[in-house]
Amino acid sequence: MDVHESAIASTPSKARARILETAYDLFAHRGIQAVGIDAIVDQAGVARQTLYRHFTSKQDLVLAFLSLREQRWTKDWLQGEVERRATEPDERLLAIFDVFDGWFRSSDFEGCSFINVLLEASDPGDPAHRAGAHYLAEIREFLKALARSARIADPDNFARKWHILMKGSIISAGEGDREAASRARQIATVVLREEARLQS
Repeated sequence: MDVHESAIASTPSKARARILETAYDLFAHRGIQAVGIDAIVDQAGVARQTLYRHFTSKQDLVLAFLSLREQRWTKDWLQGEVERRATEPDERLLAIFDVFDGWFRSSDFEGCSFINVLLEASDPGDPAHRAGAHYLAEIREFLKALARSARIADPDNFARKWHILMKGSIISAGEGDREAASRARQIATVVLREEARLQS
């Protein structure tokens, strides 16, 4: 393949990436209902037919956004930061709120896209709703793994309680409480202490 052919072949993937990056930013900060296709194509600098060549519908684009959000937010950022900051499983559980603290105080805090999508696509049968619930469940799987490593007797129950603290702190931060992560960490410390007492 010569250079010209190679450039042509790479164009579709570049256009798709540009569209998805644009949608990612808009959906993350404005929500999926408030952002229309026109806003995405205008900001991405592509034609509508180019968008539909890569994404068959807005819903298809929303699902791609959520998948990318899981990779960037859950795996690369949250899990990556937690693993970088602490080594012991109980310390990693608490480190979640340390990571959140910096996030909540940032000027571009945008909240949790998975929660936002659940609220916007409230019908449980909606593919976006199902995807949001799936990616939240994947976060609980991460918490369960930490709970197992910490030798907590009922990892699933513990992960659900911990996830409630996480989600509650995110909502509180969205209300303007920049101390929400530190407040949640205080509660989490009590929860961990109680788990240790039950195991002793």
